[in-house]
Amino acid sequence: MRYRKPLAFSHGIAATFSGVETAPAAAIRGLQEERLRRQLDYLGARSTLYRRRFREAGIDAGSIRTIEHLARIPFTTKQDLRASLAAAPPLGEHLAAPLEDVVQIQASSGTTGSPSYVGLTENDVLAWQEMTARALFACGMRPGDLVLHGFSMSKGFVGGIPIFQAIQYLGARDIPIGADGGFDRLLIACRDLRPRCIVGTPNFLLFLADMAKELTGFEARDLGVECLIVGGEPGGGIPAVRQAIEERWNATCRELMGGTDLGCTYWAESNTEDGMYMVGPDHILVELIDPDSGDVRPFKEGTTGELVYTSLGREASPVLRFRSGDHVVVTNDGQRGGRTTPAIRCFGRTDDMLIVRGVNLFPSAVQDIVASMPETNRVMRVVADFAGHTTQDNLKVIVERAETANPSADAALKRAAEERIRNALSVKADVTVVAANFFEKPGAKKVSLTLREMPSLKGAGDHV
Repeated sequence: MRYRKPLAFSHGIAATFSGVETAPAAAIRGLQEERLRRQLDYLGARSTLYRRRFREAGIDAGSIRTIEHLARIPFTTKQDLRASLAAAPPLGEHLAAPLEDVVQIQASSGTTGSPSYVGLTENDVLAWQEMTARALFACGMRPGDLVLHGFSMSKGFVGGIPIFQAIQYLGARDIPIGADGGFDRLLIACRDLRPRCIVGTPNFLLFLADMAKELTGFEARDLGVECLIVGGEPGGGIPAVRQAIEERWNATCRELMGGTDLGCTYWAESNTEDGMYMVGPDHILVELIDPDSGDVRPFKEGTTGELVYTSLGREASPVLRFRSGDHVVVTNDGQRGGRTTPAIRCFGRTDDMLIVRGVNLFPSAVQDIVASMPETNRVMRVVADFAGHTTQDNLKVIVERAETANPSADAALKRAAEERIRNALSVKADVTVVAANFFEKPGAKKVSLTLREMPSLKGAGDHV
């Protein structure tokens, strides 16, 4: 296996890690269609799942020659992959490479059910490393950098070993402690080794900043970190959260996004700060669809939709027209600036969406509102203590007051939060204000903005 990309250090002053990120749109399209045809031939020859799906849909895979032709093919859903895994353990009917060629197995976080397991051949691992290195580079990491690893390193989470491999591949040096190694060890390493970059979830990096003075004797902003790269949960794209992270660390904060079924990361911010760009168009073909009708939408600025992915060149666990569940808004159509691929911001997931008195709502939208209120601690949870995703009741929201706020102002904070939520989201909210730090600080576990039952609130409003 390759640890470092050949000539990695020659990228140090380049605008991008790969020329494909700035290639003309016509050149990218030609490359994608060539690889799409090869991938379809590969699926038809090797994938039990897709051979059956082609047959059931009456599709001749050889007739799919262009990106527009893809619309003829049914979507693949997360449930389809779960059924595939159950039908043919360990890696499902969509495994398209001999099991003996699989060198690595990764797992999704499993936040909405059993984890999804994906296999990777050596070529697949190399493709993951290349895409993720491009994403990290876009976010500000450079060859030679010392990087503190603040994502979880356990449980097969792609923020662990795959990020570690990509950091090495880029030419940087990873300190692989991980969030599950403990915030104390991370902060001591930060004090002793002075890394230029830290990678981790946004809420965990805020927590590290809170604990820095106690553990190291230094405020986070004095530890010399210049580049913070976040992902894995909502927050990095929320202006108030990002501002708090950057102020606490005196460093830039950039966001990246991916998904286990396609890769590690393949969307990333560049220094233009106008959204996350697709950095792997030669490995992944992305479509934008209307989440209700399934119709394809153009990547035009301001357009919203759900992302759908097709593998290009994947060997072990390729997917075709996979509905990601990620709902995004297009922030750049790739026709301005140096990059030629589209850029997006993710504002929610299908799995997280709630319908409150007929209004579709994502918990991240509520967090965006709460995080912008200085009288809060930027922390909130939506309580969805009802069956399914639909309710006719008011939206229940728990909000932490700011650490310096007096409990006597809770009634005013409650009214202000309810008014802002109603005005911005068109839903009535029932806000409960609790003390700062009421919720457990994040560690290795991702933060979920939704609770399925109301926690005990005894003493929750006590000043701490």
